Amino acid sequence: MNAMDFLRIRQSLSELSVNHPKLFPFMRAVQAAGLAEGSVVEMKVTTPEGKELETNLRLTASDLELIRMLRELGGAAQDPQPEES
Repeated sequence: MNAMDFLRIRQSLSELSVNHPKLFPFMRAVQAAGLAEGSVVEMKVTTPEGKELETNLRLTASDLELIRMLRELGGAAQDPQPEES
């Protein structure tokens, strides 16, 4: 990922935080509680028309590895390290 991609991600994360101030504290609380294999994540979306879509998933070891990688990517996007020359 290049520096411009990091800047775009950082800006998008900043906008997300402003638009949805409860999201990041919730995610930190989930992380602090310790996601474990077998944890169930439930999602619900309500469209503007009122239609509800719901699902859930039980986390596997590979899901947790993906979450770890995304968390590392997110940390890099928030505090990008200069590339070595």
